[in-house]
Amino acid sequence: MKLVWLGHSAFRIETGSSVLLIDPFLTGNGVFEASGMPADEASAGVTQIALTHGHDDHIGDTVAIAKKTGAKVIAPYELAMYLNAQGVENVDPGNPGGTLDQGDYDISFVRACHSAATMVDGKPIYLGAACGLVVRAKEGPTIYHMGDTEIFSDMALINEIFAPKIGLVPIGDRFTMGARTAAMACEKYFKFDTVIPIHYGTFPIIDQTADKFLAAATGQNVVVPKVGEALEL
Repeated sequence: MKLVWLGHSAFRIETGSSVLLIDPFLTGNGVFEASGMPADEASAGVTQIALTHGHDDHIGDTVAIAKKTGAKVIAPYELAMYLNAQGVENVDPGNPGGTLDQGDYDISFVRACHSAATMVDGKPIYLGAACGLVVRAKEGPTIYHMGDTEIFSDMALINEIFAPKIGLVPIGDRFTMGARTAAMACEKYFKFDTVIPIHYGTFPIIDQTADKFLAAATGQNVVVPKVGEALEL
């Protein structure tokens, strides 16, 4: 299995014959754009796109990529239907508690404490639940992408049910957990082999680096990858 960070909350996961993009916010993602990695390279061979929720910095380039490649879009129900109305033909909807078999892996929707809407003509349009995603591959460790979230005690149940070994953890504050709370979530509720901080450095009003998280998460194996760097798991 290969895991590639694309900046913000976006990832590329290669497992078996599948290429999964999670929250593919590429256009307008300054962290991704500064890396010099072409968007076509980030999305090359994609077979599925999975979305945690309906904010624009997580939907990102989904519609364009899905139309170009025919990739299946996995998303909370209302978001999947919204994207279907935007011309995405191949959607696979779910909701918290549900698991979808994708062949090389299955993916489960779990709860997240966050909002989920997009703006249309200056008005917010509700796009279903905000979720985290648990990816359980046939070959490779179980990955928990927390999405955008606050700490919550049911994280203990997510660990009990799925026992994820790789945590993709938001740390940027203001819209998600900040460094101290994110470190507490990892320490209190999980036994991760590797923690990768996400959702920072992209906008001026959130934390710009992972430094505070590195200082707080002293008991964790924290890896801060470069954009486009492939991690073998």
